Parts: sequence; C-alpha cells; structure tokens
Amino acid sequence: MPLTHFDAQGDAHMVDVSDKPVTSRVATAEGHISMAQQTFDIISQGRAKKGDVLGVARLAGIMGAKKTPDLIPLCHPLPVTKVAVDLTLDPDLPGVRISATVKTTGQTGVEMEALTAVSTAALTVYDMTKAVDKAMVISGIRVMLKDGGKSGRYEVI
Repeated sequence: MPLTHFDAQGDAHMVDVSDKPVTSRVATAEGHISMAQQTFDIISQGRAKKGDVLGVARLAGIMGAKKTPDLIPLCHPLPVTKVAVDLTLDPDLPGVRISATVKTTGQTGVEMEALTAVSTAALTVYDMTKAVDKAMVISGIRVMLKDGGKSGRYEVI
C-alpha cells in the first residue's frame, strides 16, 4: 500500500479528503510513563510542588488533541466532538498509564489526535515532576482502536 502523504513526485502533501463521506469516527491510544518509586509516591500522595499532576496532565492531553493540526504538519483540522483522557496510577511500573479516546464526525480519522493527547499528557507528567526524577521514561504510545470511515475498524486485542 502506498504512503498517502506523498504525491507522484515523492513530495509531501496534505491528503485530499473532500470527496470522502462524513462519518462518525473514534480512536483510542495508550501509553505510559515509568518513574522512580519516590516520584510515584509524590504523585499518588498529592505532594507535587507544581500541584495536581494527574488533573493538569488530563487537561493538557485534552488541549493536545485539540491542537494536533497545529503540531503535525499534514493533519487536517477536525471538529473534535469528544476527548477523554484517563490517567491511572500503576504501582507495578511504577508510573502512570494513560489512555485517550477522541471522537469526531468528519471525513478523516482521529488517530493522530488520540496519540497527541497521550503524548501531551505524558509530557506534562514529566514536566511537573522532573525536579525529582529526570530519568522518567515515556513509552508504549500506540493506537489501540480506530473505527469509522472506509478502512473500517482496527483494534488491538
């Protein structure tokens, strides 16, 4: 299957979606940030000097999803109708698991918005706690679900 963001000459371009039907679309992405036990304890006990780490990261993830076309050059601006970002403390990492679901009714999917929401939330956790743990690792960011449009449903099971 050819890459859609390159024209016949190999130059990057925005895909023309004007002839695609408007359909309901949804995408979910996930990822996590691993950290030292001390950092996990600070977050879980609400002792971070910058404030409510998970609450701020949730808002940052929502904002990130809405700003995706400003960050990713060939993304279409979409009428995002819902963004849900969930951050869950996981003592087994230790760290925070992040999931984002984005919905729209449009002519192209919202996978990039879901991925950007997870990435932005993880970066915010890092930013808010980097004073105590610069060795945190953001990883596992991937699309878990994409549905709607011509290509149909994709889901990691």
